[in-house]
Amino acid sequence: MPDQEEMWQAEGSKELAVIKDWLSRQPHLPHDVEEVLLRRFVVSCGFNLDRAKKTIDLFFTIRSNAPELFLKRDPCAPEIRRVFEITDMIPLPNKTKENYKVFIYRLNNPDLDLFNFVDSVKTFFMLADTRLTEDEDIPAGEVPIFDAANVSLKFIGKLNLSVLRKYMLYTQEAIPIRLKQVHVINAPAYIGKIFAICKPFLKTEVSKLIKFHLPDSESLYSDVPRALLPAEYGGQAGPVAAIKSHWVKRMEARRSWFLENDQRWKVTEKLRSSAHNDARAEKLKDVPGSFRALALD
Repeated sequence: MPDQEEMWQAEGSKELAVIKDWLSRQPHLPHDVEEVLLRRFVVSCGFNLDRAKKTIDLFFTIRSNAPELFLKRDPCAPEIRRVFEITDMIPLPNKTKENYKVFIYRLNNPDLDLFNFVDSVKTFFMLADTRLTEDEDIPAGEVPIFDAANVSLKFIGKLNLSVLRKYMLYTQEAIPIRLKQVHVINAPAYIGKIFAICKPFLKTEVSKLIKFHLPDSESLYSDVPRALLPAEYGGQAGPVAAIKSHWVKRMEARRSWFLENDQRWKVTEKLRSSAHNDARAEKLKDVPGSFRALALD
């Protein structure tokens, strides 16, 4: 089987040209979109152009209907810097032998009074945008690792269900990645109570990707080699602080892009032209409070 790069060399340029032409003829969608991001849509959708077009449409539609997550995104703002002070959201520098990109997400401070769920999701998406629009390398898949060591039952009270629903929809249906595995490490006995809140928003195929690992367990290493992990986890990727500093600096260097993006990546619903887009607009018209009207299809 050819790998992603071989497929891209064989047909990617042709597919990308088709997507660019299609996007230029969609009056309701933004046209100022980075080429590497469009390439990610083509690859993540298995070079299926119809699927890529639908995913691009949903990507921008969700963003336009979630201003609390995608507007006023200043990487130098106090609330964003506070998120990075109490959480570690780090794409790791090396990939697995399958060419999967690995991430670690964790609370580094157990004081949940300092934690703001909406700000954390906003920051998470800012970090994702930085990588998706800057990194030319497109991995064959994504492997998030959630470290639950500092997650207590109090975390449930910090959740915003409307934002959680949008987060789940966006990450499962719209963002141009291929999720291959999901790991929850240092899982406490009560992790099932927290998972029960998320489960209604999870697609069946995504639920099947999730593996829970008990504290002090080494079962993670059967999927993710220990060497790929940060020093704090016994790996060779360097300290968490150094990896995080690298990504914070990259985000802050794109401050102008984030502030301009408030106006650039908007969907103009009244300009939707096709029957498909009209149907999607109808499903999304009552979205402001939540995504209850939009099923995970």
